[in-house]
Amino acid sequence: MPIKNVLLEIGTEEIPSRFIPDALEALKKNAETSFASNRLEFRDAKTYATPRRLVLLVTGVKDSQTEQAEMFKGPPISTAYDENGEPTRAAIGFAKSKGMEVKDLTEIEVNGVKYAAAEVKQESKPALEVLPEIMTGLIASLNFPKSMYWDNSGVRFARPIRWIVALADDKVIPFTYGKVSSGRVTTGHRFMGHKTIEIANASVFLDELYDNNVILDQEKRLQKMRTSIANIQNALEGSLEVEMDAKILEENLYLVEYPVPFAGSFDKKYLEIPEEVLTTSMKKNQKYLAVRNRDKGGKLANYFVGVSNNSVADMSIIREGNERVLRARLEDAAFFWDEDRKIPLASYVERLKSVTYQEKLGSIYDKVMLTKKLALWLCDENGFDEIDSLVDRAAYLSKADLVTSMVFEFPDLQGVMGREYAKCSGEDKRVALAIYEQYLPQSAGGKTPTDDVGAILGLAERVHIITACHKVGLEPTGSQDPYALRRAARCINEILFAKKYNFDVYDTVNKACEINEVDEATREKILEFMKQRLHVQLKERGFEHELAMLGISVVGNVPYQALKLIETLDKVRGSEWFNALVSSAVRVKNILLKNAPKEADVKPDEALMTVEAEKNLYNEVTRLEAPVKKALEVYDWEGLTKMLAELSPVVAKFFDDVMVMDKDEKVRANRLALLTECNKLFREVGDLSVMA
Repeated sequence: MPIKNVLLEIGTEEIPSRFIPDALEALKKNAETSFASNRLEFRDAKTYATPRRLVLLVTGVKDSQTEQAEMFKGPPISTAYDENGEPTRAAIGFAKSKGMEVKDLTEIEVNGVKYAAAEVKQESKPALEVLPEIMTGLIASLNFPKSMYWDNSGVRFARPIRWIVALADDKVIPFTYGKVSSGRVTTGHRFMGHKTIEIANASVFLDELYDNNVILDQEKRLQKMRTSIANIQNALEGSLEVEMDAKILEENLYLVEYPVPFAGSFDKKYLEIPEEVLTTSMKKNQKYLAVRNRDKGGKLANYFVGVSNNSVADMSIIREGNERVLRARLEDAAFFWDEDRKIPLASYVERLKSVTYQEKLGSIYDKVMLTKKLALWLCDENGFDEIDSLVDRAAYLSKADLVTSMVFEFPDLQGVMGREYAKCSGEDKRVALAIYEQYLPQSAGGKTPTDDVGAILGLAERVHIITACHKVGLEPTGSQDPYALRRAARCINEILFAKKYNFDVYDTVNKACEINEVDEATREKILEFMKQRLHVQLKERGFEHELAMLGISVVGNVPYQALKLIETLDKVRGSEWFNALVSSAVRVKNILLKNAPKEADVKPDEALMTVEAEKNLYNEVTRLEAPVKKALEVYDWEGLTKMLAELSPVVAKFFDDVMVMDKDEKVRANRLALLTECNKLFREVGDLSVMA
């Protein structure tokens, strides 16, 4: 009879909320894999979590393993038995390796050859015999960003495991993990539930927890949270609106077992502090949702919404306690805000000399000066002379806020405070904006700089970081990338794509290598690194490997144009003419690989052309040579594809009508010379044969 419910609850001390989503996904995936590999059929597997427990519920589990027989091929019959039919050492050894007697070997035929074979049957065990090992393995399989030991058992977990519930319907699945033995006793809500709850059957587990104020199903918990917040918003005055930050909601979801949202407020005087300071303090430290005023353009209001894990008769006690905590934090922020503004932002720059960036790369001041030099070169090289003074100033001030009290207390506000302090110091508004926008995008697909000053500064800094780190051997290795160089390369390309800059990344790297005195071998390594990162990003945009490589081979030094070329080719790659052109390119390449002209740079002689198709190909290649080069120079990809479309039928006709390897040696050599010229034209637009 099938087991209706298999339950595993790992009861712990409070697990950090950020660990839980990945743990839930891993637990479900590992369970499905483990049940399948142990030949235990099941209908469905679900995972649930609160900060104090991770739960797996598997339904419709078969009461025993599925029987399985596997056939193993052994030595050929000719070597397995001698002329008298007696088993040889080969047959005896094979049978022994499969745990059976020689007499039990059978025979199979593969491709006309007969082999000794062993049919190994795996017995079917009751599910209750298999489940203990599965449960133990599932707990051990969970990995977290940080794990800990809590006793001398040697096992690790995100937080100490205090109890384990493991049931197959009404039966306990017996096992021990570390020093904790499985059973049927769980615990309710820390403040609003019973300390011990005996679970009679896995089917009543969720209900028993709910009766003890634990909403185990995270979807139902989120629904309750949202409904309660909506009720709070309806009670707020006028046009106030709770900012439903998805990240904060998820954090709160895994911080509570029974969500009780509440509204609080703070003194309006704190609204004079930059908004990001207030929201950082509310969101990062207290996990509060901000409240905004629709009638004032979405400006921050002096209210917040928190989520408590405790429902009390007088919620004002919880509200007032949270208000006191927030008030203390905002008072600190107000103090830092006033103190930092007592001197101009530029006065902080000298202090950067005493802050080490990296022991082999000097101070942050050194980094700023080298970045500034590269940023000014980018302006001169790319026609941004009119803003070079702004870039100069923005680069000089770019890291000054790192030594302010506010950023020391709230590191996430770097750039934000630089922008605000620059405004207060009377700096140009574009300089102030650039100090903030140099850090954009902050994540894949995130917001990019809106102004050229910040964009150029951001590009220069990231190229400098990549170059300097490679110089001292800090390049990424495997999954390790301590200085986030892969992210830096990604941001460079995202800025170039978004701003539609035709910046030459290879030239920029070369200049950065010159500034940082990087050797040739390292320079080549950096260029290859930049190619690889561009290739990864183009593939992430849905382009196939071969198409991405083709674009990079043509114009990889200018990432934005590599993207535009690939987009253009992607539109035509399924067309008949393009497929025919690719086939022709492959034929040309293969013929020349085997029959390259004996003399280099031999030009075809029109007088030796006797077939109309080869004359037409010669004329077409000659006609297109200059326009193709021009199209590549000005990045006219539509024009280029139009020319390739014109060339395609001419090349195809050539192969239909012309015998390249003619008996006449001069004619043959001339046709090979013609194909060489044709191949040169193909190579101008990349190796089209990779698209075959």
